[in-house]
Order: sequence, then structure tokens, then C-alpha cells
Amino acid sequence: MNPIRTLRQMLGLTQSELAQRVGTSQPTLAAYESGTKSPTHRTFERIISAVGMEAVIEFVPKLTREDRRSLALHRAIALRLLEKPAQTIAKARSNLERMRSQNPHADGLLVWDRLLDLTPERLAATLVDPAPDARELRQVTPFAGVLSPEERTTVYQRFSAEAP
Repeated sequence: MNPIRTLRQMLGLTQSELAQRVGTSQPTLAAYESGTKSPTHRTFERIISAVGMEAVIEFVPKLTREDRRSLALHRAIALRLLEKPAQTIAKARSNLERMRSQNPHADGLLVWDRLLDLTPERLAATLVDPAPDARELRQVTPFAGVLSPEERTTVYQRFSAEAP
């Protein structure tokens, strides 16, 4: 999980666009994303500050393989959300209503009501958040059907190829 790539994709920017905002070169950002070069803490702070964000260091339990697989799937969903926000949120709302009718006392669904009202950028950030609360949210995701079966298969194949 590369935080610079995640940030850039979450914002829907190309490497060149982010590099321009940061005041660095596209090849430098590519090197950070590929892991061939590591930014200093100060450089990382400059990158996130250039897009109006800040980093918060938090110590959380290690992600399980299932957590990482779900996160990989939700990264693809987050990208779709940023590409087609109205369509993706409409699908999630429809799924949420169906889930609620089948499980009227499921408290976990209430959180999604509030989350689906966020801006697409904030919602996408929540979908790819590795924190424990977000991990739990992904267990009752209303985003089923946002990706085609072929797209899901591609995500899972890529995950299997990359995962230890």
C-alpha cells in the first residue's frame, strides 16, 4: 500500500498534476510510488500539504490477508466512485435499502446513511482507510455490483499475484 499513490488516486490526479502542485517532477513521484525512492518525512509533509491535507500517524493492528483483499477491492470501488460519483452512490443507496429491508435491526447500516452523504472524495477516502473502524465498515459494504464480475476478478487476481 503506497500512501502517495493512494493519495494521488483518491484525488483523481495524474502524477504530473500532483508533481506540479508539489513543485517536483513527475519522475520523482513515479519513483516514490514504485518504491525505488523514499521521500523524507519533510517531503511527504510537503506533498500532502500541497493538496490541502495532513498526515496523522496512528498505530493499529496489522491488516489480515482478508483485510488487505477487501481494501484492494475497495480501492477499485473508490476509483469508480471518483469517476462516476452519481451512478456509484445511487447503486450503494439502492443496495443499502435492500440490505436494510432484509436486516431491519442491523445497526452497522446506519453509518452508511451518513457516509453516502459525504462528498465523493471524502467517501473514497473512507473506503480506502486502513483504520480498524473502516475495516469493520467494509464488512457490510453497500457497494456490491459497482464493479463488474470481470473487474472484481481482475482485482482479486492482481491481489493474489502481489500478496505474500
